[in-house]
Amino acid sequence: MEKFSKKNSNKPSKLKSSTVNIFLNVSIFVLTAVIVYMSYSIYIKLSHRSSSAKDQYNGQAPSDIIQVEVLNGSGISGVADKFTEYLRGKGVDIVKIGNYISNDLSESLVIDRTGNMSNAYKVARALGIKNENVIQQLNKDYFLDVTIVIGRDYFNLTPYK
Repeated sequence: MEKFSKKNSNKPSKLKSSTVNIFLNVSIFVLTAVIVYMSYSIYIKLSHRSSSAKDQYNGQAPSDIIQVEVLNGSGISGVADKFTEYLRGKGVDIVKIGNYISNDLSESLVIDRTGNMSNAYKVARALGIKNENVIQQLNKDYFLDVTIVIGRDYFNLTPYK
């Protein structure tokens, strides 16, 4: 009788152990599937970046958020405010508005400050400024991407049309 009771007492233990093993195996399978899915998702996001957004000028894509400084070099009051209003409507982040060191600049300029000329060209296209008037002056002390200097040709640019 004693042998019979030992056999019966092992069955619940084996059943419990078997259930735990099944649960652990299912958990491992589910976690592996989640890791594979996340790895695939990261791979897709990194490998299929939009190549159409690449700018033709330097091979870099323009930033989603471009921080811009608007300086008035025309000598006409209120021009920088008009440009600021126009650019903010286009989703550009204006971080500073002010006057340029000179008030007699004949043509407007766009200055790249970070080394990503595509940001400067994107802003220049939005304003109707010629590509010849886009220059690069890198400055690590500036915490912005692009500086716009508005010249006396402001009335020919997009915000005034």
